[in-house]
Amino acid sequence: MKALFKSAFEKYGPERAYPLPSLSFSQKFCSDFTHGNYENFSVVSRLLPHNLIPHFHAVYSFCRWADDLGDETGGGENALKLLKWWRSELQDCYAERPYHPIFVALSSTIRQFHIPEQLFKDLIFAFEQDQMVLEYQTFEQLLKYCKYSANPVGRLVLILWESFDEEKGVYSDHICTALQLANFWQDVARDFSMGRIYIPADCRMKFGYTHRDLIDHVQNGAFESMMADLVERTEKMFFMGSPLLNMVPHSRKVDLELFIEGGLAILGKIKALQYRVWDTRPSLSKLEKTMIFSRSLFKRLPFFAKS
Repeated sequence: MKALFKSAFEKYGPERAYPLPSLSFSQKFCSDFTHGNYENFSVVSRLLPHNLIPHFHAVYSFCRWADDLGDETGGGENALKLLKWWRSELQDCYAERPYHPIFVALSSTIRQFHIPEQLFKDLIFAFEQDQMVLEYQTFEQLLKYCKYSANPVGRLVLILWESFDEEKGVYSDHICTALQLANFWQDVARDFSMGRIYIPADCRMKFGYTHRDLIDHVQNGAFESMMADLVERTEKMFFMGSPLLNMVPHSRKVDLELFIEGGLAILGKIKALQYRVWDTRPSLSKLEKTMIFSRSLFKRLPFFAKS
């Protein structure tokens, strides 16, 4: 179990063996937890209006805790039990009786931005599904999983930007699904070591990559062709979502472009490795992340100079 989550969970677990925290304490709890987990948030936070930062901390902390309850507590029935507890804490939050510090902070965000409960429930459902579905049979099933695991995040971000409508939500769904898929193709080996297979069986069958090949981590022509196809599908999804760049406020274009360009850069890394993701986990260096950030920022400098 991650040290930061472990220490927080021991104190703020299901027993509620602590007094009801104040809003200021809860917001600091989320801020500390976010910065302790997400090394890139310091970069992102420089672009956000100051008043939005606590709300992003609260939403991120909710997502991170849900993820850790699934993956850092032994998995299986214990993880499902804890996610059920997290769902009950969410219900209490929407019933205006939040108790856990994350939900005390989140309740303020929910009220201010009128966030639908279903978005949070969908995310919890995805983490529950992670405990029950360890292999996907079809690409469509995987896309359905992304509908719950990834797409709510983009919609939450648009709501916090006060820029949400259903048309934008659909474009955001394409981008978020693409980001989730890029993460899967990046983490083929790591996910397999955790007992999870996100390359669908129908995709493996299409290119003649057998289950035995998968177990043995075989890197052959069939695997490379299969991965090339999956990467191409994912790139198309990023481009399908790209019209959103022209629909969000100018001040948020850099943030959005960072997500898109970062995802495309990971796919580019996979291609540069000739799809040898069994051997190497493709990732971006700090320099590469800085270059993506700088390119996006410089494109928007004329607007920032006027504002």
